Amino acid sequence: MRYAIYFTPRQDEPLARIAANWLGRDPFGAATRPVEAVGELSAAEVAFHTASARRYGFHATLKAPFRLASNETEGALRAALDDFAETTPVVTIPRLVVSQIDGFFALVPEGPLPALNRFADDVVRDFDRFRAPLSEAEIERRSPDSLKPAEFRNLCQWGYPYVFGTFRFHMTLSGRVSSQESPRLRAAIDSLFAQVLQRPVPVDALTLFVETEPGAPFMVLSHHALGRRPARKTA
Repeated sequence: MRYAIYFTPRQDEPLARIAANWLGRDPFGAATRPVEAVGELSAAEVAFHTASARRYGFHATLKAPFRLASNETEGALRAALDDFAETTPVVTIPRLVVSQIDGFFALVPEGPLPALNRFADDVVRDFDRFRAPLSEAEIERRSPDSLKPAEFRNLCQWGYPYVFGTFRFHMTLSGRVSSQESPRLRAAIDSLFAQVLQRPVPVDALTLFVETEPGAPFMVLSHHALGRRPARKTA
């Protein structure tokens, strides 16, 4: 069993509904659904290009999937998420845009957002005590030879290469796409998400996902709204 701390919009928000239809799965307990044709892409093509993203559900990674440390419990993790959320303010992304990162399509902030990066840093740091150390096999699955030195150090220290200075907020919409297929896929994504991406996106919760067994789809386990209680001031 693995856990992950993600951001995802509430199930009833338009962005979440559109993304669930595009990926063919709602991580809030709903079963896999048939995908539909979008623009010039057939349903089969959409299903093919979204296959790798479908298992994880629509999300932005804050604390990458991890096995629970032997001295921690799921209950303690959920309680810590409540405590963190209650004293952490909402960060608003003025606008998300479609971008291609290392070959895959994702939604990313239109411009730099230092407050969002600080928020992500805090999640990585504050919840690392719940993470079991990576096994040698888990490290090898990350293809360490292909990582930059900073990414490899992050992998060894924090369990994930893309944190702190190498972090980039993104909400994945596809697997890697060839340069020949990219324009068609980009056009389909643009047509589907164009209207909803005109609205700001509040990062207003932490969502705990769970993978119940290796290869199982990640599902929402609990949702922790941010900013319910002001942080205590200290001298």
